[in-house]
Amino acid sequence: MKIARFSYQDRELYGVVDGGQVNVIDGNIFGSYTITEESLPLTAVKVLAPVKPSKVIGVGLNYQAVANDKGVEFPAEPILFLKPPSSIIGPDDSVILSELVKKPVFEVELAVVIGKKAKNVTAETALDYCLGYTLANDITAKDHMIKGQPWAKGKSFDTFTPVGPFIVTGIDPENTEISLLLNGEQKQLSSTADMIFGVRQIISFVSQVMTLEPGDLIITGTPLGGSDFAAGDVFTLTGPELGTITNPVR
Repeated sequence: MKIARFSYQDRELYGVVDGGQVNVIDGNIFGSYTITEESLPLTAVKVLAPVKPSKVIGVGLNYQAVANDKGVEFPAEPILFLKPPSSIIGPDDSVILSELVKKPVFEVELAVVIGKKAKNVTAETALDYCLGYTLANDITAKDHMIKGQPWAKGKSFDTFTPVGPFIVTGIDPENTEISLLLNGEQKQLSSTADMIFGVRQIISFVSQVMTLEPGDLIITGTPLGGSDFAAGDVFTLTGPELGTITNPVR
């Protein structure tokens, strides 16, 4: 199933995507809901970022190929950082480069959408707390990532977390393909099978540290190939099971 968050005629709605149509949901996607008979063409709505989370939790250095390329040991546990909800944008929204940022870098990632409150969950039960998955671009201002200092500044600029297009259910999060094209040229392509810590381990680990709330996002690390970009570029994030999200840069 693919769940879209969208705006239509001054209403903000959720719906189930069926081909080129979206069937409006009545109720709470994180609780009880029904799929109504109201159906709209996707071309008639504005697709939004699929969730409005209370927090975005990132995982650093989580692909084997990246660690091998850097010549470093695999981390002993997931490396966590936070990004603010104000960094989130949706499909077709513009990434806006602040004058403070001189070296922005793109990073395609699988994002986990938490479906219900999770605290101290086990890896075996972790996916029970997951509503679905989507794509994210963990844009990073590398010139603000000073060695030995917190990552918050480099990760937190407005518009630095494009997310979408939909929440997708029923896939294997530990064996799904993700890729990023810059101006139509493929820059990143990998499978989540190359992750050092899988989605089950990550959800469990994070839930030991902080309570995860419905709608929270965990972005699970980026594969090899993240690199710089500039104003005028266009990102396309895609996955055969996850869909496609495009964002221009200005």
